[in-house]
Amino acid sequence: MPEISNAGYRMSVEGTRGAQATVRLAGRLALADLETLMTELQAIPSRLEPRKIAVDVSGVDYLDSAGALALIEMENLSRSRGIPFELLGVSEKDHGLLGLIDREALQRPPLRPESERPAIVVKLGEVARHQYRDFLEVMSFVGELVAALAFCLAHPRSVRWDDVKFYMKRAGADGLPIVALISLLLGLIMAFMSSLQLKQFGANLYVANLVTIAMVRELGPIMTAILVAGRSGSAFAAEIGTMVVNDEVNALVTMGFDPIRFLAVPKVLAAMLVVPILTVYADFFAILGGLIVGITGLDLTAFTYIQQTKASIRVFDFATSLVKAVVFAMLIAGIGCQRGFQVRGGAEGVGQSTTSAVVSAIFLIIVADSAFAIMLHYVRQ
Repeated sequence: MPEISNAGYRMSVEGTRGAQATVRLAGRLALADLETLMTELQAIPSRLEPRKIAVDVSGVDYLDSAGALALIEMENLSRSRGIPFELLGVSEKDHGLLGLIDREALQRPPLRPESERPAIVVKLGEVARHQYRDFLEVMSFVGELVAALAFCLAHPRSVRWDDVKFYMKRAGADGLPIVALISLLLGLIMAFMSSLQLKQFGANLYVANLVTIAMVRELGPIMTAILVAGRSGSAFAAEIGTMVVNDEVNALVTMGFDPIRFLAVPKVLAAMLVVPILTVYADFFAILGGLIVGITGLDLTAFTYIQQTKASIRVFDFATSLVKAVVFAMLIAGIGCQRGFQVRGGAEGVGQSTTSAVVSAIFLIIVADSAFAIMLHYVRQ
């Protein structure tokens, strides 16, 4: 058999099928080549079916524990097939290294076979149990947060207002450019796409109604909330999660501070104050985008578009839009803080909590918006 040469070692096999097979190894038998070496060694019994296997390692310059493991695995494989095995040319140093490996432990079956997969019913049970435990933790946090907010309402001086202003800037002023840009583009797209259909009926004027009603009633609050969830909700979870990992939250408890009141309340208050304002800006820029399309593509005047916009919206719609924004803000900041306090482990746990905060916040926003849509439908009637 021709010599097999790899980056670290060389191997040659002497012998014919059914006779003794002598394997000569040279070079380095190290971890870097472990997978290739074991594959080539374990193929010999099946390919040659020898009456005996002898492995000569006299030419090996370096042998580490991974190389020794490959040789012992080859010996175990040969003996499991009833083929005598002999190791030749082993130096005193390599012999000591081979003696360090527990051969009996290698032959023990794993506690849980890798191929074993839980049944679908077991998986569903685990998921249900996890969701139930998560629901209890969320409800417990909601109770603590409501109690903390009630305490701060009764004792306004206990609120860290400097932190509230700091988070208002981060979640509000810093997030305004992206909210304005996306809302403007959304207004442009809605106006352009709706005009393609309304042109057929000579109803270009009603593009203003469509954009205004859609943005003020539904899209303005929900799009703003989703953007805030991606920007600020994830940041809240990562910030508190990092403090949990670094034991800073435990330090606050040791010093007598309430972590919910100290960390979560300023974030929740800041979100409740700035998300409605961002929603107003989102509505304004979306209407502006529709106005641009109306003037440039639909031959409407700015005065006509603005008058049609004013006629299509009511104070009730605007007020309910702000109420939605406040509720969405509470959900975003609350779930972000809760996921942060839930972090266990290191950096991986922080990453998982951040992802979970965004996904959970968007899910809760959609559920809350659905509830508002049903409730407001009957209120408007």
